[in-house]
Amino acid sequence: MNRRLLWPLLALAALLLLNLVANPSFFALRLQDGHLFGSLVDVLRNGAPTLLIALGMTLVIATRGIDLSVGADVAISGAVTCTHIAGGGGALGGMALALVLCAVLGLWNGFLVSVLGIQPIIATLVLMTAGRGIAMLVTEGQIITVDNPAFREIGAGFLFLPISILISLAALAATALVTRRTALGMLIESVGVNPEASRLAGVRSRTIIWTVYVFAALCAGVAGLMISSNVSAADANNAGLWIEMDAILAVVIGGTSLAGGRYSLTGTLLGALVIQTLTTTIYTIGVPPEVTLVFKAIVVIAVCLLQAPALSRVFARREAVAA
Repeated sequence: MNRRLLWPLLALAALLLLNLVANPSFFALRLQDGHLFGSLVDVLRNGAPTLLIALGMTLVIATRGIDLSVGADVAISGAVTCTHIAGGGGALGGMALALVLCAVLGLWNGFLVSVLGIQPIIATLVLMTAGRGIAMLVTEGQIITVDNPAFREIGAGFLFLPISILISLAALAATALVTRRTALGMLIESVGVNPEASRLAGVRSRTIIWTVYVFAALCAGVAGLMISSNVSAADANNAGLWIEMDAILAVVIGGTSLAGGRYSLTGTLLGALVIQTLTTTIYTIGVPPEVTLVFKAIVVIAVCLLQAPALSRVFARREAVAA
């Protein structure tokens, strides 16, 4: 197994074991009315938005970029959809409008980064700040509640498993298929390793960068639909708050380098599961929620240190001596 995947896998196993010790029924599953319930299902369902956003973030980071605005995209998506429904519109129309707007925001980020040459962290920081303000304007600073069965299905519906899990897994499978079975994945890595050399080799670097930022925004938009649908409300101030940090942490834990280039979708899946399982563990053992970020920082630092090249060289030397 790739050593970069070994450590997040061990971290996930340790967290699951800790949950099992704290709650002996943690692995228990039950089938009721054709729906599967259990703590493990809850972990997957609550982690579905993070996984979805982390997918888009993985491809952005692979191009040597970053997108800090995905949390704002989440808020905007939920705000636009719920406001549209509350105003008498249909759920499908509201969701389509929200995703189109998120795609436009992704185009804007891609324009700033690929055309104007602005550093990604600065370009997306602009929308991170302004985007949540836009969501507040859409909702007029209020929490918009809706009662729409069709919309509720996105975040709270079931098809044996919660629909949100199925959407995230389908997105993961589709992303893996497109990037690993076509040349797109290689082109993304090429742009991340050396954008100028890629351009000279005939790769349309700007188009690639534009594409990944739009994809990241769309993933965030769908995640926003999940989050607002789950509670049948849009809270522009809190929806998706700090979820961009969780997504970045999931990508880094999964072994993708922030310097761009090679990336791992499998690692991103493991990273998202580690982040969500850690959050669940903190609640299970009775740790106050306000210190969640501290525990996340400790786990991330530990996993990243274990993945560090210097430590990898130490392990390699020990294996060579043992052989």
